[in-house]
Amino acid sequence: MTNIILNGCNGRMGQVISRLASEDEECMITAGFDINNNTENPYPVFSDPNEFDGSADVVIDFSHPSCLTNILSFCKKNSLPIIVATTGFTNEQKKEMADAAKEIPVFFSANMSLGINLIISLAKQAAKLLEGSFDIEIVERHHNQKLDAPSGTALAIADAIDETLSYPAEYVYDRHSVRRKRKKTEIGLHSVRGGTIVGDHEVIFAGTDEVIELKHSAHSREVFAVGAIRAAKYMKGKNPGMYDMNDLITSLQ
Repeated sequence: MTNIILNGCNGRMGQVISRLASEDEECMITAGFDINNNTENPYPVFSDPNEFDGSADVVIDFSHPSCLTNILSFCKKNSLPIIVATTGFTNEQKKEMADAAKEIPVFFSANMSLGINLIISLAKQAAKLLEGSFDIEIVERHHNQKLDAPSGTALAIADAIDETLSYPAEYVYDRHSVRRKRKKTEIGLHSVRGGTIVGDHEVIFAGTDEVIELKHSAHSREVFAVGAIRAAKYMKGKNPGMYDMNDLITSLQ
């Protein structure tokens, strides 16, 4: 049994995780943290993590980037692994996670979907084979309530491709501010916000007379919740260090 503390339990994703965890015989949520405490839950909820004095195996964080420092401090104080499933972090905050990983196990992924991480793997393979002959563009679409753009997942795809290329890629966000021909070293990133789109990501490799597209569409938030719960089970008892979806996928193989 994996005992989970859920940070951001009363948010939209928190409630999905709560429901799925209640149906899973291998895990349970023992407590939740949230500044909004007006939602009924089958477990105790604390607005301040320091008020919790129970035990758990792992923390899932689906809250907000501004909460990172506090929840990392709580996990370090209690020697707990953490799954960070929030997006929109600055480079300084990513370094904060890396520093915390010297003391506790930290699992970070810009997207908790197993499917999107398969797309990232395929995009890296395609970039390596098509380098120099195909232009690369990434288009992401999300609901009208999403704050950050481009999405953390779109940036994760771009970063993975960039690591594969033999040259440093130049990220170009939309194209309205630049009037010039496209450079071969560019990776274009484009954001669409509207309606209730859960999350679409498309990687376009455009060559001479042919186009290759890799696309992933999330039709509900459950795909992210399932990934977070799997990550929680995986991280139980792990040693300090940084972990991601590649580690989880490898363990499933």
